[in-house]
Amino acid sequence: MAERLRDNRKTEEIRAKVRETKLEISNFIYPLFIEEAENIKKEIASMPGIYRYSLDRISEELDEVVALGIQSVILFGIPLHKDAEGSESWNDEGIIQKAIRYIKTNYPSLQVIADVCFCEYTDHGHCGVLCERDVDNDLTLVNLRKQVLAQAKAGVDMVAPSGMMDFAVREIRAELDKNGFQHIPIMGYSVKYCSSYYGPFRDAADSAPSFGDRRTYQMDPANRNEALKEAQADIDEGAEILMVKPALSYLDIIRDLKNNFDLPIAAYNVSGEYSMIKAAGKNGWIDEQKVMMETLLSIKRAGADIIITYHAKEAAKLLAPPSLPKGEEKMPS
Repeated sequence: MAERLRDNRKTEEIRAKVRETKLEISNFIYPLFIEEAENIKKEIASMPGIYRYSLDRISEELDEVVALGIQSVILFGIPLHKDAEGSESWNDEGIIQKAIRYIKTNYPSLQVIADVCFCEYTDHGHCGVLCERDVDNDLTLVNLRKQVLAQAKAGVDMVAPSGMMDFAVREIRAELDKNGFQHIPIMGYSVKYCSSYYGPFRDAADSAPSFGDRRTYQMDPANRNEALKEAQADIDEGAEILMVKPALSYLDIIRDLKNNFDLPIAAYNVSGEYSMIKAAGKNGWIDEQKVMMETLLSIKRAGADIIITYHAKEAAKLLAPPSLPKGEEKMPS
C-alpha cells in the first residue's frame, strides 16, 4: 500500500514531532560593530535594526543579547586611525582589544570571537598590505600574526581569519601555539566568495576598497570544486571550524562541506541577505518574520551547525520557549 505522506502533516503537534531540521538559539553568532569613539549608537542606514556602538554604550546591546540566550558574538572594529598596513588592528589598546577585555570582564558567559582582517583598518580598504595595487599575500601574513596575538592577549575565545590569504590559518595557528594560546580555536572563513552581497557590511564597517575589488583573493562565485580545496587546506593548517560566506546563494557549498568533512560547518548569513529581507518586509512584499525563519532554516538544513546572522536577536525571540504564567514557574510537589 502506498504511504500516505500527508498523515504526518495534519497538526502542528505531529509536524513538530517528525520535523527533520530544528533551529536553536545556540546555533547563532551575532555580529557587533564597535566604533572607537564615545556615546555612539548609530543605526546603519542599509541595515535597519543594526547599529554601530561605541564601547561606552555597547552594554545596551549586550544586555539584550545575553537575556535572549545568544551565547556568541563576533566583533568588527571601526578605528579612529587608519593606515596602509592597518596597524591599529594589533595595537594592544586598539578598539577590538579593548572590546574583548570589556566583554570578558562584564559578560563572562559570552563567547567572544574576533574577526581577523584588515579591511576596516587600512586607509585603502583592502584586506592586507598592498604591492602594485594588489594585496601581497606573504607580507599580509606577517601582520596577521601580530593581529591575532594582540587579540589572544586581550582574552579572545576564538579567532576567525576572513581575508582569504593563502596559509593564513597555518600562520595564525603557529603564532597562537608559540605564545601559549593553543586553546584558542580558529574558525576559518574557509570558503569566502567575492560576492556582491557584502555591500551593506561595507557601510557598517567603513571597509569598502578605495579602488578595484577583491577578486584576486576572494573566490570566484562560479567555482564549486575549488571550495573543497580551500576547506581541505584550512583543515590541514589547523582550523577547528570551516565557514562558507555568503550563505543563501551558496547552500550547495555548505552541503558539499558537510558531506565531505567532519569538522563543524559555519555559514555567514551576510548583510545583503539581511537587508533584502528587511527591505521587502518594510514594503509589505513578504511576511518578514516567516521569510527570515525560513531562510535561517534553509541554512541549517543545508548543513550549517553554526549561523552568523544579523537576525539572531529577532530569531531568538521567536525561538524562546513561552514563559509560564506567574506562579507556575515550579513543578507541583
